[in-house]
Amino acid sequence: MARPEKIRLGEVLVQQNLISAEDLNKSLEEQKRTGRKLGRIFVDSGYVTETQISEALAHQLKIPYINIQQFTTKTETINKLPEAQARRFRSAVLEDRGNTYLVGMVDPTDLFAYDEIVRILHKDIELAVVQENALLQLIDRSYRRTDEISNLAMELGQDLGDTAIDFAALGITGNSEEAPVVKLLQTIFEDAAQVRASDIHIEPQENKLFIRFRIDGVMHLQTEAELKIASALVLRLKLMSSLDISEKRLPQDGRFALKVKQQPVDVRISTMPTQYGESVVMRLLIQNSSNFSLEKLGMPPDMLERFRKLIHRPSGMVLVTGPTGSGKTTTLYAALNELNSPSNKIITVEDPVEYRLPGINQVQVNEKIDLDFSRVLRSTLRQDPDIILVGEMRDQETAQIGLRAAMTGHLVLSTLHTNDATSTLVRMIDMGAPRYMVATSVLAVIAQRLVRLICDGCSEPYEPQLFEQAWLRHELKDTELHQYAHGKGCSLCNGTGYQGRLGVYELLEMNNELIDAASHHDPNHFIKLGRQIMAGKTLRKSAIDLVLAKRTTVAEAMRISNQFEE
Repeated sequence: MARPEKIRLGEVLVQQNLISAEDLNKSLEEQKRTGRKLGRIFVDSGYVTETQISEALAHQLKIPYINIQQFTTKTETINKLPEAQARRFRSAVLEDRGNTYLVGMVDPTDLFAYDEIVRILHKDIELAVVQENALLQLIDRSYRRTDEISNLAMELGQDLGDTAIDFAALGITGNSEEAPVVKLLQTIFEDAAQVRASDIHIEPQENKLFIRFRIDGVMHLQTEAELKIASALVLRLKLMSSLDISEKRLPQDGRFALKVKQQPVDVRISTMPTQYGESVVMRLLIQNSSNFSLEKLGMPPDMLERFRKLIHRPSGMVLVTGPTGSGKTTTLYAALNELNSPSNKIITVEDPVEYRLPGINQVQVNEKIDLDFSRVLRSTLRQDPDIILVGEMRDQETAQIGLRAAMTGHLVLSTLHTNDATSTLVRMIDMGAPRYMVATSVLAVIAQRLVRLICDGCSEPYEPQLFEQAWLRHELKDTELHQYAHGKGCSLCNGTGYQGRLGVYELLEMNNELIDAASHHDPNHFIKLGRQIMAGKTLRKSAIDLVLAKRTTVAEAMRISNQFEE
């Protein structure tokens, strides 16, 4: 196609009546003052959406607008353009059309970028307009570091040779940024961040070393390497997290911070001796407080409104329950973010402190020096707090102190490992907390799970299998009236069919009836009444609603439903 013309984005948007001349002048003044891109100013100011800008450009240039999330791409095609140029020019090769390539660009009027892309691809190109956020997600998913990680692991293995080396004796301090072990770990972290992995697992086996990522709650093998590089990786990680490099027989826990592509990341590390060497698991915690927003949790609007009112109460206890990895910490931090203001004194007691929130006093439990939950919590009450977050109600003493704090004018937020909302208060009573304290102090219980969402890039209609149909018939009256979807797998989701996760919730708010039932000697009385009150608003029903909205699959709803008993 012909080389595009240079056009002025602001004038195009005014011509198409998407913004006013006054909006354009304000934005141009801000651009002069800040140097930011004009399109970003329009979007951030709320004048237009990214989609409207893309469609307006496409209309003006008479080229197509492509929604990348609904466009099937091949990784080998995208890789025709090197990653550095793809990011720099905000472009991606979307399709090989034989004599030409279809290239998606955020700004097709960037003539320098157009000329460079043609030069690199050695072929004519056809242009399409794409959204910036969607394009950057595609780039993150497509330009994986797998080959680079394998090559660096091989290079490290060759450096080590066949003889066992005592790294501690060599006095490695980790200052050499060019060392293969440093480059290998940096590349692993970059790849994990690109695919939004929550955990990195380094696992020595009998003859190999496995490096695996947990993405959206599911483990994926990243690469296999020679077993002999395991000790070098573990040593380097121990040095980074100030662990004892001479201790290989006992588990150790630590943490360190690093920057991955200018993004600060906290890493929680756990080492454990196994049959073939030390296994390492690292939890990646991206330090970005904007992630903690109640609106981003995915609660239904009516439940979100009720939850908001609860956390703004001056006293009482709100409990969040669910298994490990169900998003409890995110829910609690979103609540703290909402409550965080100069007028509130907030103290958290955690093991460990996962995310750092400015303006909040966060205390980390340390069992080695007898700084346990109950001891910290007692001290916390002498610090005149308005709001207290207790990482977990682990024992009778912690539960009683927390409940007493809730009774004496403090708002207490905490978690418990229970299956559903109705069994939570029974669990606290089983822990030894007095019935009257539980009944009068607890304001509400939220139970939650995380479900994987169908990838927008490869979503397609789906006919449930026989066993899925049987399950649906048990949950729905007219299964044949509904349509279902799943993801067939694409480059955007690494072939999994899923991309991202969303919470499903149930909220049991205490009322006079439930308070009386909690004081009853038979726990089944409370459980039965709680289920009656929540009828139609349970975790399972929330998951089914996402299935009917074609946001998740039947299999995913069944998976999280099997984690608890109705």
